[in-house]
Amino acid sequence: MRLNEFTAVSTAKALLVPYDRRHVLTYHAWMEDPAIQEATASERLTLDEEYENQESWRASHDKLTFIICQPLVSSSESSGSTSTPIRAGEPDAPEKMVGDINLFLYPYEDDEEEDEAEPPSSAAPAFCVGEVDIMIADQQHRGRGLGRAVVQAFLQYVSRNLGGIMREYAEDKDMASPPGLKLLMAKINQGNGKSLTLFKSLGFEQEGEVNYFGEVKLVLRRLDELVAEVPEGYAELVYSRDQTQDEEQQI
Repeated sequence: MRLNEFTAVSTAKALLVPYDRRHVLTYHAWMEDPAIQEATASERLTLDEEYENQESWRASHDKLTFIICQPLVSSSESSGSTSTPIRAGEPDAPEKMVGDINLFLYPYEDDEEEDEAEPPSSAAPAFCVGEVDIMIADQQHRGRGLGRAVVQAFLQYVSRNLGGIMREYAEDKDMASPPGLKLLMAKINQGNGKSLTLFKSLGFEQEGEVNYFGEVKLVLRRLDELVAEVPEGYAELVYSRDQTQDEEQQI
């Protein structure tokens, strides 16, 4: 999405930055790991394909992506002031990158069933579903509560910027008005006990049985309840790139 192109989210436990070309080499190295490919249901891509993916994800109106980095540490960096920009290159250097988190938007599948049961109304809003996907690629950061903290921060951002997210989605789909967010879901391999525990601890509940691909579907219908408690140190900051950095990303 373009919405978060110039936004970073800072908390006491993590920094989220928009996925840029400068991050692709590290991301590609993560995705060379067969275990990560299996966990994320991803196919191996060439480096050139990974660069193409980064560009398409930035332009996509139904995919919101952040790279997860280690938290800011200096007093000036972690001040929480929205007037203090995050300058790309140091806080999100390869050695500080940890993983990524995404929101995928889909049409709400039950819309047609509801339309059959109710008289059509041009004023009735359409709905969509958001799928949350998180990857902690750096093993030394797993099992320490980081995943839960990142999901909380990410959904806090989604909640605060839901109007803009839905407007961008609607404009791309030529919808007359932005849709509502019906629910959030996460599809997790039944053998990934840590991820299942993570999302269930945040209020996601299992819906249905394990599917053909061995995935469990967890859903959350009350985003407002989850984001009522703001993560420690939460701040949305400007993600700043200088001209030289922008030129390098185009190479």
